[in-house]
Amino acid sequence: MTSTLITAKWSLEEYHRMIAAGILSDRQVELLQGEIVEMAPEGQPHAHLSSDGADYIRVVLVLRDQAKVREEKPITLPNASELEPDIAVVQNLGDVYLEHHPYPENIFWVIEYADSSLVTDLEIKSQVYAQAGIQEYWVVNLKYMEL
Repeated sequence: MTSTLITAKWSLEEYHRMIAAGILSDRQVELLQGEIVEMAPEGQPHAHLSSDGADYIRVVLVLRDQAKVREEKPITLPNASELEPDIAVVQNLGDVYLEHHPYPENIFWVIEYADSSLVTDLEIKSQVYAQAGIQEYWVVNLKYMEL
């Protein structure tokens, strides 16, 4: 006799209620296709390179007031996902983001720096972003220092 585990899927609304209630406050998690998943710890190369990348993009884009660069902040996707990419270049909508995180139509470019999360970033998240209509998604492979 075999047993199959069935996992519960969470909606964005349920996920937001858990965050508001403080249930997830001590955990680094994100919502990926309805599943709450632990985010990999950030090593020194990841922290340094993603920060440098964001700084460079800011100099190129933000000084011209063309976009806003968000680091490790949530973006809301329609496929029961609310991810926290290392860098998201989004429309500069000012205080609109007090009401909601950027939606796909607000997102120009997403960048992930990956070491232990490389398979998830390349195989799962790439499809989630594509299904949501995100046209630019880059993954930096930290092990081989390649895009």
